[in-house]
Amino acid sequence: MDSSVVKSEENLQCRPKFRAWCQTRRCQLWRLLLLPFIPILALIVQTTLSLKNSLTNGLEVADVEEQVSRATELGKLVTRLQQERSEVAFFIFTNGSTLRSNLTQRFAATDNALLQMGDLPPLMFKNRLKPIDGAAFLQELSELRASINPSTPMSEVVEWYTSANAVFLAHLTKEIKDTDSSTIWRYLVGFKNLLRSIECKGIASVLGINYFARGYLQGRAHERYIAHMVLGRDLLDNTLNLVPSLIPLHKDIKEDSPEYKVLEKKNQQIVDNKHQPGSVPDAIEYFDQTATLLGKLRAVQKQLREYIRDGVNENLREARQSEAVCAAILVLVCVISPIIIVLVRNAVNTIQVYARNLSEKATELEYEKELSDSLLYQMLPASVAKQLKQTQQVPAEFFASVTVYFNDIVGFTAIAAVSTPYQVISFLNSVYKLFDERIECYDVYKIETIGDSYMVASGLPVRNGNRHATEIASMALELLEATSMCRLPHRPDQMLCMRSGIHTGPCVAGIVGTKMPRYCLFGDTINTASRMESTGERELN
Repeated sequence: MDSSVVKSEENLQCRPKFRAWCQTRRCQLWRLLLLPFIPILALIVQTTLSLKNSLTNGLEVADVEEQVSRATELGKLVTRLQQERSEVAFFIFTNGSTLRSNLTQRFAATDNALLQMGDLPPLMFKNRLKPIDGAAFLQELSELRASINPSTPMSEVVEWYTSANAVFLAHLTKEIKDTDSSTIWRYLVGFKNLLRSIECKGIASVLGINYFARGYLQGRAHERYIAHMVLGRDLLDNTLNLVPSLIPLHKDIKEDSPEYKVLEKKNQQIVDNKHQPGSVPDAIEYFDQTATLLGKLRAVQKQLREYIRDGVNENLREARQSEAVCAAILVLVCVISPIIIVLVRNAVNTIQVYARNLSEKATELEYEKELSDSLLYQMLPASVAKQLKQTQQVPAEFFASVTVYFNDIVGFTAIAAVSTPYQVISFLNSVYKLFDERIECYDVYKIETIGDSYMVASGLPVRNGNRHATEIASMALELLEATSMCRLPHRPDQMLCMRSGIHTGPCVAGIVGTKMPRYCLFGDTINTASRMESTGERELN
């Protein structure tokens, strides 16, 4: 058959195996790539969620910052209205004869605070059927200012400012409730309470002016004074409890302000409400002392606004830092993940190539093992060879009855003398090949060939009862018949004559040698069979 045809057939047989191997390799590659990809994907998802939470938190903090800004601006507006109320009340009380400051400048400061607020949401003011916005409120405030003169009833003016502040304080409370930041809510609530405390003290100061001006307070006014003073004190204490860092500032006001102790006595005097002659100078002095004390409380309020601003800025900084860290981690994971996958893929490819080489080496090793076993089985009996491989040594074994056969070529020495070495070897190979083929049909074991001597035995190493003599005899006749067909290749006219010897009896068999072990037989049976072969005569008919 043509070699190209053989190669094409081999290629056709190898292609399905190669395709199956490639498909298995791809499946293993995807499985191994999937294993590291699962935790990488989980890490990416987790980092993405963390970044999303950080962004959401940043938006919430920014929203809180905006709400805090509106709340502080609203607090400034309430403070300006409180100061304007005090100045207007003082102006009316003194019939315009005494001014602590320029009303026009005070009005401008309030207007500026209102402008800083931006667009006010519609608010429901007292005695209004529908909410009004910032522009409408400013217009109404301007109309009130235009109507102020020394003869304007102070109670109506104070009531208007008080109701306006109440609306703004209610809106401030709503703004603070919408702010749920856990780090600054105490400051915001304290800010609102401090603002309301100043509002209550401001209302009480107007009533206190009336007391010192008239010498007494009527029942309803006296009740309102006590209620606002108590409420203002409670709100201030609540602020100090919520923001302990303000306690030293309030303590300094109590200890370093001379008007504080004086006002405490005067406030107690108003609470007692003992009738006394009215005194405008006492009222003005009380008003000035109250305004000074409220100014110091507003300084505390300003410091609280700084605390709020610092807290919001800290929250914003932490939110931005968290966003940056999460974004950096996400980018790092996204950059490293492909590198890890590529490294894993390269490692898997290397492992697969190594596994393929190892498989090929294992196949070659198995083939070599089979080849060595085949050679070993040719040198030794199969049962003996297996035992030799397992235990490394095989003890000698006694056989009670075996049949031994010897055979040699008559005149081999003369034939070898007239033949070349190559011709001798070729001749012996052809003869022994013929003998080996014929003895395969019988229960015999070829022991060895030495020169022209051919030794066979039956009944060992595997015992076969009494059949060993029959097997050897039948084999001898078969070999005798085969010998008649043998001719010398280089001397075809010369016939080949064989001499045989057979004997049955006991013997000992075992492995001899370590470098090149051989299965040898010992005993008189072997010697007798050898003598019968060597002393045999040709054609004894």
